[in-house]
Amino acid sequence: MERIDLDAMERDELITLQKKVDKALKDYDARKRAEAIAAARDAAKEHGYALDDLLQGGSGAGGKAKGVPKYANPENPSDTWTGRGRKPKWLEERLAAGADQEEFLIKA
Repeated sequence: MERIDLDAMERDELITLQKKVDKALKDYDARKRAEAIAAARDAAKEHGYALDDLLQGGSGAGGKAKGVPKYANPENPSDTWTGRGRKPKWLEERLAAGADQEEFLIKA
């Protein structure tokens, strides 16, 4: 590996080097992530599952597990939302009226 004398470099050279290192790190992380996903898919397949089914909490019988509700409508507490996917109409209306989403968090 080539040794770099950082003390001898000008500021613009250091900035260019920093940008190259940042890009190299992002590329490295992306490669490693892709390798890890491929290994996880292979492991899931060995056990007769698709990785996506395992990560989504699928039952294996075609059903999907529902998420735990995080938000509730104060006027009708049976109206809930997990915080994933599209916001329900009751929440959109209240946010448009100036409410803060945190007001609707379900207190544990």
